[in-house]
Amino acid sequence: MLSPVRHLHMQIGIISDTHNLLRPEALTALAGVDRILHAGDVGNPDILTTLAQIAPVTAIRGNTDTHGPTALLPATEAIYLGGHLFYLIHSLDDLDLHPHAAGIACVISGHTHKAAIHRDNGVLYLNSGSAGPRRFNLPITLARITISDGTLHPEIITLPI
Repeated sequence: MLSPVRHLHMQIGIISDTHNLLRPEALTALAGVDRILHAGDVGNPDILTTLAQIAPVTAIRGNTDTHGPTALLPATEAIYLGGHLFYLIHSLDDLDLHPHAAGIACVISGHTHKAAIHRDNGVLYLNSGSAGPRRFNLPITLARITISDGTLHPEIITLPI
């Protein structure tokens, strides 16, 4: 885990549930970010290679990443970005720690394919939804977090598909 360093401005792209499909619209939406976090169900590992051409990538495995290289990704990951501790977990149902007590500023998840942003006890919870194949008639989404003057500013981005 990297030590915390405060940055005045940073853009973080969050993507999840690509399930073997990396849409050109997702690449456009992630252009210019400083870091990309992939919250699991990657599918084809080439997705991570392509994302790494935009910015450094931190990725975890999801429940469908059971074979091949993506099965070797960690189940969770903690990373300091812009002086804030981010915790990646595919499904919030598997969360086995208390984020506030652990000093976590933001929990990043996927799995449900439903984009969501909420705060609880000072912790930001962000599910970027699904950027892969459309399921359950839900929109195709990803997210960005802008860190500005030490504050996390999340947004859900619906891709024009």
